[in-house]
Amino acid sequence: MKLKINHLLCIVVLTTIYSCKQEPKDDTPWISLFDGKSLNGWTQLGGEATYTVNDNTIKGTTVHNTPNSFMTSEKMYGDFILELDYKVDPSMNSGIQIRSNSLPHYLDGRVHGYQIEIDPSDRAWSAGIYDEARRGWLNPMTDNPEAQKAFKQNDWNHYRIEAIGDTLKTWINDVPAAYLIDDKTDKGFIALQVHSISDEQKDGTDIIWKNIKILTEDLSKFSRKSPLKPIITKNNLGVDEAKNGWKMLWDGETTNGWRGARLDEFPDNGWEINDGILTVLSSGGEESAAGGDIVTKEVFGDFELMLDFKITEGANSGIKYYVDTDINKGPGSSIGLEYQILDDEKHPDAKLGSHEGSRTVSSLYDLIQANVNKPINAIGEWNTAHIVSKNNHVEHWLNGMKVLEYERSSDDYRKLVSESKYAKWPNFGEAEKGHILLQDHGDEVSFKNIKIKSITKE
Repeated sequence: MKLKINHLLCIVVLTTIYSCKQEPKDDTPWISLFDGKSLNGWTQLGGEATYTVNDNTIKGTTVHNTPNSFMTSEKMYGDFILELDYKVDPSMNSGIQIRSNSLPHYLDGRVHGYQIEIDPSDRAWSAGIYDEARRGWLNPMTDNPEAQKAFKQNDWNHYRIEAIGDTLKTWINDVPAAYLIDDKTDKGFIALQVHSISDEQKDGTDIIWKNIKILTEDLSKFSRKSPLKPIITKNNLGVDEAKNGWKMLWDGETTNGWRGARLDEFPDNGWEINDGILTVLSSGGEESAAGGDIVTKEVFGDFELMLDFKITEGANSGIKYYVDTDINKGPGSSIGLEYQILDDEKHPDAKLGSHEGSRTVSSLYDLIQANVNKPINAIGEWNTAHIVSKNNHVEHWLNGMKVLEYERSSDDYRKLVSESKYAKWPNFGEAEKGHILLQDHGDEVSFKNIKIKSITKE
């Protein structure tokens, strides 16, 4: 009997040693984002879903009549590797926000940014990447059935999320899920979302998170390779953008669809295409003296236009719309309504204009000043211009904030024109259709992600 006991003890010891060899210790220097006892370091934004702490977990519970709720980290993160576990009610929708923000000028503080989806529905897009309150779906799971199958219903699931530079990668239960290259946002908070519910949905359903840990140093040492082909958003539409009628105005590589404002084809000099960026080169600050303005070959009526622009110190340029290239055949730019692009601090035009402040960045050039509290990024950083024109109502937006609006053809508008440099042009800015123009004002300014959506006139 003693021999048998010793034999069994030996087997147990050997099994334990073997198991240890099979499961090497994780030496990753993780930092816990949750102390297991409280929500210290976290703040709730958005809706009024309830968040409670119990047994080393955070539980989010749905309630009716409230928008999406977010339990957000008080610390902001740029590059990182994040891991966590969650268990979700099958009727819910949720997600993990990364590099997200809540800014007063953006939709009254609405949380926006990348979301790593939690989707227990039959669609099964868990670990896909959604752009909350901005562009919608960027990396759905439609073409990744292995990741779709990896989700475990009514059980704990494990996410690994890598955000390094412009590259976002996800895994669900160690299965590669999403691989996105996108440079829209490089820093923000992490948040645990409880999605809003409809009146028909049952309230009181839960999602539970645990083991929330992050790594912010030596990321190249711990980063994993993904076998997936990346989705690249630069000069490409997102899934939802394409569904909603957007199209690219510039393909990021060629001059297709564009010509010189006074040419049949694209200018031979003065403009440069490099690494998906379209740049008007410096020629000493003189208006249309080098390559000249470029315009779309197509004309547009009611539309919504978005693009990213980056200026250099002291630079001047603009985005014009409803341009008729047959007007003003003389020196200078073609004529049209203009969304001003300018270094307000260094360029003298910021202090000029027929109406005070009407030549500052994002203003309606020489006519209407943009909001003085506009959110402009520093020289050398990208900004997003957004112009909406529908039924003669026009809006200028800058980095998610509406900075001005006006009514084309109204008495007020015509009065402004009569007091401006445009007074000599009959019916200025009132054309039913026109070209989109990017201005050569002799200074280096870059553009990318140029896209447009035609709007049906009502």
